[in-house]
Amino acid sequence: MAEDPFQQFDDWYRTWRELTDGDPTAMTLATASASGEPSARVVLLKGWSPEGFLFFTNRESRKGRDMAENPRAALCFHWPDCGRQVRVRGTITEVDREVSREYFHSRPRGSQLGAMVSRQSLPLARYEDLATALREARQAMDGQEIPLPEHWGGYRLTPREIEFWQNGQDRLHDRFLYSMGSGGWALQRLNP
Repeated sequence: MAEDPFQQFDDWYRTWRELTDGDPTAMTLATASASGEPSARVVLLKGWSPEGFLFFTNRESRKGRDMAENPRAALCFHWPDCGRQVRVRGTITEVDREVSREYFHSRPRGSQLGAMVSRQSLPLARYEDLATALREARQAMDGQEIPLPEHWGGYRLTPREIEFWQNGQDRLHDRFLYSMGSGGWALQRLNP
């Protein structure tokens, strides 16, 4: 195992990409409300660095509300083709608006329009209403740059723990836990 958990993550990520056509950026994001009500969903990783793991979403969604109320969250990457899993626990922060704007404008135009009209997680009486809103937005924004919606942006999960799990024979899985302490990252092996 590498001394730096982000180097280890990079190594495992590259291995997964070489083994499969699957999406290694798909990760489960687990959040909890202020009252502790848990919720999980799959989101896409858009970058990582020693600062943490970056993703983007609708801030008014359930996950957005959860993260505003309770910044503690977890990620789980499951890469079955290589028998590996990475679990991350840490603290969520919103990224700078300019970082969100830059990523937003790198997305396909249809995705930008979808983010503009969607009121994610709120009740929708008829799907046709959403399709109409998208069609109207497409016409209204024809030939114009789509502005970053106020309700949309990026988040970074800064880890305090990163666990690497490798499938093992007879369920003797190999587990390594990196924990952030005052002296930096500490690494220990865990029982399966």
